[in-house]
Amino acid sequence: MGKELFGQVTHAAGDAIYATNKNRKDCTENKIVTNFKRTGRSGKDEKERKKIRSILSTERARMEGSFETEKRHYGLKRIKARTKPTEIFWVFFGVHTANAVRIASKRKEKLSREKAASPINIF
Repeated sequence: MGKELFGQVTHAAGDAIYATNKNRKDCTENKIVTNFKRTGRSGKDEKERKKIRSILSTERARMEGSFETEKRHYGLKRIKARTKPTEIFWVFFGVHTANAVRIASKRKEKLSREKAASPINIF
Protein backbone atom coordinates (compact mmCIF):
# COMPACT_ATOMS: atom_id res chain seq x y z
CA MET A 1 0.00 0.00 0.00
CA GLY A 2 2.90 2.33 0.71
CA LYS A 3 4.08 1.87 -2.86
CA GLU A 4 0.63 2.87 -4.15
CA LEU A 5 0.53 6.00 -1.99
CA PHE A 6 4.14 7.19 -2.09
CA GLY A 7 5.90 5.43 -4.94
CA GLN A 8 9.03 3.39 -4.23
CA VAL A 9 9.44 2.61 -0.52
CA THR A 10 13.05 2.35 0.67
CA HIS A 11 12.64 2.36 4.47
CA ALA A 12 9.94 1.03 6.79
CA ALA A 13 9.47 0.94 10.54
CA GLY A 14 7.00 -1.08 12.57
CA ASP A 15 6.31 -2.80 15.87
CA ALA A 16 7.93 -6.14 16.62
CA ILE A 17 4.67 -7.96 15.81
CA TYR A 18 5.18 -7.05 12.11
CA ALA A 19 8.66 -8.61 12.01
CA THR A 20 7.34 -11.92 10.66
CA ASN A 21 9.35 -14.08 8.29
CA LYS A 22 6.97 -13.20 5.45
CA ASN A 23 7.34 -9.46 6.04
CA ARG A 24 11.10 -9.80 6.37
CA LYS A 25 11.25 -11.71 3.09
CA ASP A 26 9.04 -9.15 1.31
CA CYS A 27 11.19 -6.30 2.58
CA THR A 28 14.39 -8.03 1.51
CA GLU A 29 13.01 -8.79 -1.96
CA ASN A 30 11.90 -5.18 -2.41
CA LYS A 31 15.15 -3.75 -0.96
CA ILE A 32 13.37 -2.07 1.96
CA VAL A 33 15.42 -1.28 5.06
CA THR A 34 13.50 -1.92 8.30
CA ASN A 35 13.90 -1.36 12.02
CA PHE A 36 13.32 -5.06 12.79
CA LYS A 37 15.80 -6.81 15.06
CA ARG A 38 18.15 -9.20 13.27
CA THR A 39 17.31 -12.88 13.41
CA GLY A 40 20.78 -14.15 12.55
CA ARG A 41 24.36 -13.24 13.18
CA SER A 42 25.48 -9.69 12.71
CA GLY A 43 27.28 -8.73 9.53
CA LYS A 44 30.16 -6.42 8.83
CA ASP A 45 27.82 -3.42 8.43
CA GLU A 46 26.23 -3.82 11.86
CA LYS A 47 27.09 -0.27 13.06
CA GLU A 48 25.29 1.27 10.08
CA ARG A 49 22.29 -1.07 10.53
CA LYS A 50 21.98 -0.09 14.20
CA LYS A 51 22.14 3.59 13.33
CA ILE A 52 19.42 3.23 10.67
CA ARG A 53 17.29 1.13 13.04
CA SER A 54 17.58 3.79 15.71
CA ILE A 55 16.58 6.59 13.33
CA LEU A 56 13.62 4.61 11.98
CA SER A 57 12.43 3.73 15.49
CA THR A 58 12.70 7.35 16.65
CA GLU A 59 10.73 8.66 13.66
CA ARG A 60 8.11 5.93 14.07
CA ALA A 61 7.61 6.88 17.74
CA ARG A 62 7.35 10.57 16.80
CA MET A 63 4.72 9.82 14.17
CA GLU A 64 2.71 7.65 16.56
CA GLY A 65 2.70 10.52 19.06
CA SER A 66 1.49 12.87 16.34
CA PHE A 67 -1.36 10.52 15.40
CA GLU A 68 -2.36 10.20 19.06
CA THR A 69 -2.55 13.99 19.34
CA GLU A 70 -4.65 14.17 16.20
CA LYS A 71 -6.92 11.43 17.44
CA ARG A 72 -7.49 13.36 20.64
CA HIS A 73 -7.90 16.87 19.23
CA TYR A 74 -9.49 16.35 15.82
CA GLY A 75 -12.14 13.72 16.51
CA LEU A 76 -10.39 10.73 14.97
CA LYS A 77 -11.21 8.55 17.99
CA ARG A 78 -14.89 8.94 17.26
CA ILE A 79 -14.96 7.86 13.61
CA LYS A 80 -18.32 6.30 12.92
CA ALA A 81 -17.65 5.42 9.30
CA ARG A 82 -19.44 2.40 7.93
CA THR A 83 -17.38 1.90 4.78
CA LYS A 84 -13.65 1.84 4.13
CA PRO A 85 -13.67 4.88 1.77
CA THR A 86 -15.55 6.93 4.37
CA GLU A 87 -13.10 5.91 7.08
CA ILE A 88 -10.16 6.86 4.85
CA PHE A 89 -11.83 10.23 4.20
CA TRP A 90 -12.26 10.87 7.94
CA VAL A 91 -8.60 10.10 8.67
CA PHE A 92 -7.46 12.13 5.65
CA PHE A 93 -9.57 15.11 6.73
CA GLY A 94 -8.39 14.88 10.36
CA VAL A 95 -4.72 14.76 9.41
CA HIS A 96 -5.06 17.67 6.99
CA THR A 97 -6.99 19.70 9.55
CA ALA A 98 -4.16 19.15 12.04
CA ASN A 99 -1.61 20.23 9.42
CA ALA A 100 -3.63 23.35 8.60
CA VAL A 101 -3.75 24.29 12.29
CA ARG A 102 0.03 23.84 12.59
CA ILE A 103 0.68 25.96 9.50
CA ALA A 104 -1.67 28.70 10.72
CA SER A 105 -0.02 28.85 14.15
CA LYS A 106 3.48 29.03 12.60
CA ARG A 107 2.37 31.83 10.26
CA LYS A 108 0.83 33.69 13.19
CA GLU A 109 4.10 33.40 15.15
CA LYS A 110 6.10 34.60 12.14
CA LEU A 111 3.82 37.61 11.61
CA SER A 112 4.01 38.60 15.28
CA ARG A 113 7.84 38.35 15.20
CA GLU A 114 7.99 40.48 12.05
CA LYS A 115 5.64 43.04 13.57
CA ALA A 116 7.73 43.23 16.74
CA ALA A 117 10.95 43.65 14.76
CA SER A 118 9.66 46.44 12.48
CA PRO A 119 10.37 50.06 13.45
CA ILE A 120 7.50 52.12 14.79
CA ASN A 121 6.25 54.87 12.48
CA ILE A 122 4.62 57.82 14.24
CA PHE A 123 3.90 59.80 11.04
